[in-house]
Amino acid sequence: MMHFTSTASHAHGVTRRDFVHDGVPGAFWTPEGEPTGLVLGAPGGGQHTHAPGVIARAHRCAAAGLAVVTLDAPGHGDRPRTAVDERYITGIRTRTAAGQDAWELIAEYNALLASQAIPEWRSVLDALPFSGSRIGFWGTSMGSAIGIPLVAAEPRVRAAVFGLVGATEGLVLAAARITVPVRFLLQWDDQLVARDAGLALFDAFTTPHKSLHANPGGHGDVPDHESDSAVAFLAR
Repeated sequence: MMHFTSTASHAHGVTRRDFVHDGVPGAFWTPEGEPTGLVLGAPGGGQHTHAPGVIARAHRCAAAGLAVVTLDAPGHGDRPRTAVDERYITGIRTRTAAGQDAWELIAEYNALLASQAIPEWRSVLDALPFSGSRIGFWGTSMGSAIGIPLVAAEPRVRAAVFGLVGATEGLVLAAARITVPVRFLLQWDDQLVARDAGLALFDAFTTPHKSLHANPGGHGDVPDHESDSAVAFLAR
């Protein structure tokens, strides 16, 4: 059951309503007036529903007339960490600090999180006070690792923005089942995701309606114009 816990007003008529649904915290952002669509906004690794980047994305979407729902992933934000979460997080941080390749461990952890998060996202979508049929997805990095199998399983999603993630067996299989329009973001100098792995995952999407958006810079350096363009893509 969805229980709204607080309401806050933001600039330009944007409203944020925090909620808890079956123990999962999230936020529902709505623009001024009736929303023309809904975006499922999955935060990246280490982020939560009130992270600055998540809020900025929600405001961009609301400015285009779109509502946004965000959820804390398992072991993130206000959700408790299990011993398994702590083991993966410690291992990833240790390898990264030592300058070692942590992608295999990140991919393994992301797959575990996705198996837990996908039914949560689908349940929240059932419970949201949104009656329209124009639903999109936007999530990069860990958000894509959750979102690609989610969109493959969820026929209500009509378009998706993914990126900053590389090919794994599970993601390749899920990407092959996605038929809706896809926009894929790739950072050419990504220190966490090998360029070839990102390109291989883009190639795995069988939808004919896909576009690759590659920019120089590291994992967190996606330029603002790509975010603005992604909003326009989802609004269409």
